[in-house]
Amino acid sequence: MIRFEHVTKRYKGTAKPALSDIDFEVQRGEFVFLVGASGSGKSSCLRLILREDLPSSGRVVALGRDTTSLTTRRTPYFRRQIGAVFQDFRLLQSKTVAQNVAFTLQVIGRSRAFIKQAVPEALDRVGLADMGRRMPHELSGGEQQRVAIARALVNRPQILLADEPTGNLDPGTSVDIMRILAQVNATGTTVVMATHEATFVDQMQRRVIELSEGELVRDERQGGYGDTSVIRTLQPEAERGAAAIAALTAVLEVQREVSGEPQAEAAVQKAVDAVEDVVDAVAAPAATEPPAAEQPAAAPSAAADRPAVRPSEPVDAAIPPVDVDALGMADRLGLRSADDDEEVGPTS
Repeated sequence: MIRFEHVTKRYKGTAKPALSDIDFEVQRGEFVFLVGASGSGKSSCLRLILREDLPSSGRVVALGRDTTSLTTRRTPYFRRQIGAVFQDFRLLQSKTVAQNVAFTLQVIGRSRAFIKQAVPEALDRVGLADMGRRMPHELSGGEQQRVAIARALVNRPQILLADEPTGNLDPGTSVDIMRILAQVNATGTTVVMATHEATFVDQMQRRVIELSEGELVRDERQGGYGDTSVIRTLQPEAERGAAAIAALTAVLEVQREVSGEPQAEAAVQKAVDAVEDVVDAVAAPAATEPPAAEQPAAAPSAAADRPAVRPSEPVDAAIPPVDVDALGMADRLGLRSADDDEEVGPTS
C-alpha cells in the first residue's frame, strides 16, 4: 500500500536532511502511528505520500505508483484515493458544512446524484448528520475536525493521512476523534497518523514508527509512544528553599499580630532571625568558598551571636527552640512534635 525505499529528503538552505535513508512498508488496512519530536520528519513523510514533495533520493511508492514517475497531470487523479486531515481543519469559512464536504466531489467532477447521496452519508459517519446547514464558525473545534474528516472520507479513499488531528482539541474531544479514526480503519481504510498524543498511542497498541532527527529509530507492530521526555509539561520545577521561605512567611505573620506585646515580640523576633538564617543557607546556590586570605572582613552584626548553620544539617537543627506555646500560635505556625517530619508545603 505504502513503501519507502531508502528515502532521503533534503530542503534547500538546510545542512541536515529532513529524512535520511528511511525504509519501511505499510500494508493495506493497517493503522500506523508516526511519532517523534517536532522536526523529526513526520510531516515530511506524509507530504511525500501525498506527493506534495518528492524525495531527494530513494523511492516512495503509494497505491502501487512510484510518486516520482507521476506526471503533474496525473497527480490529482492519484490524490483522489488519499484523504488528508490536518491540525488546523482548513475549512472554507464561506461555505456550509455540507458544502465543505461536497466541495471535494465537485472539484473532481462527481455527478450531482452521487454528491447528494455521499455527503449525508459522510456527515452521518462522523456524527454530524443534523449539521449540514451550519457554518464553520458556528461549530466547536471538535465538530470542525469532524467536518474535515468527513470531507477526507467522502470520496471513499483507500488511505487516510492524519497530521496531528487532535493537536488543537481538548482531551475529551480528542477521544471522540480517535474513535472515529479507529472506526474508519475498521472498514478497511489504511490510516497513517502523525501525533504527539502519547496516551492514545499507548492505549491503542497499534503499529508505531518512531523518527528522530530524520532517522527511523523504531518500528514496532504493537508499540507505545516510547520516550516522552521531549514532550513539554506544565509541572513546575521544585524551588530551592521553598519550605524555609514558607516558614519565614508564617512567622512574620505572627509577628504582625503580636505587635505591642513585649514578651511575645521578643520570642517571635528570635524565631524570625533564626529562620532568616535558614533561608539564606538553603536558598543560595552552592559555591566553592575562596581562600581565607581573599575573603573580606565581615562587618559585625547581631547575627554574629546566632548559631551557625551548616548546609549538611537538617533545617530544623539550625532553628533554636522557641516557646511557641507561650504565644498560643503553635497551630498557626504548623510546628508539631519532633517525631513528625512533615515539611512545610510551597506557598502560592
